[in-house]
Amino acid sequence: MSKAVFQLEPLTCPSCIKKIETTLNKTNGVESVKVLFNSGKVKTQFDESSIQAEELSKILTNLGYPVLSSKVS
Repeated sequence: MSKAVFQLEPLTCPSCIKKIETTLNKTNGVESVKVLFNSGKVKTQFDESSIQAEELSKILTNLGYPVLSSKVS
């Protein structure tokens, strides 16, 4: 199991949290998602045999939340 933290631009509304969490939680291989509204961070735990951090980054960007940086551990 791997973890990644994605730094986004500042989030503007609480509904952004639900949109991100719902989409990523439905993504195959994603085990957990936590959106930190005030800091604009998305913390994920995922199975690297099913999905890569780069793919999660693309999903966030396609949702309209460009990823400024990411850290995978």
